[in-house]
Amino acid sequence: MKRGIGVWMVVMAMGLAGSAGYAQEPKKDAKVVTLKSVLLEQLRSTHNKKEWFVDAMTAVNGLTPEQASWRDGKGNHSAGQLTYHLVFWNSRSLAKFKGAPAAKFSGNNEETFDSFDAKTWGATVRQLDEVMTELEKVVESADEEHLKSWASEIEHIGAHNAYHIGQIVYIRRLQGAWDPEKGVK
Repeated sequence: MKRGIGVWMVVMAMGLAGSAGYAQEPKKDAKVVTLKSVLLEQLRSTHNKKEWFVDAMTAVNGLTPEQASWRDGKGNHSAGQLTYHLVFWNSRSLAKFKGAPAAKFSGNNEETFDSFDAKTWGATVRQLDEVMTELEKVVESADEEHLKSWASEIEHIGAHNAYHIGQIVYIRRLQGAWDPEKGVK
């Protein structure tokens, strides 16, 4: 089975379910669900579009460099380290999708957390926004063949982003730096 075919099958099933002979009239403003639309929705929901959970930009905005560096004393990563980690991995995927060489990497995943520097917190937040915006643009302009070959990786990007965004929000809650009106009470 080709990589990414799972998403395509879900998209097709959704389309078939919507046309399975139900007696209701189709909505005139209903959007057609495509592989591209599902992948974009997944990327945007972890970038800057609030849906089922807090998005990355909401999770990191308003944090000071000191708050971004805060650790719980139990060996867990800081919000800044997690953000840097997301920038690192999303940038590697973006380079791959664009056919560009990825930055050198030793293979030690801890380095993708430990390179965070509080002095560059503002730049790290901008880089996160930029790389996620660029991922969306690449998917928007991709043809169907590329989307099919990238679908599984894009699914994993969304899951990976959501996982670490949850950690960032949890860390903010632990340190008292989270506004529950932003989504998690």
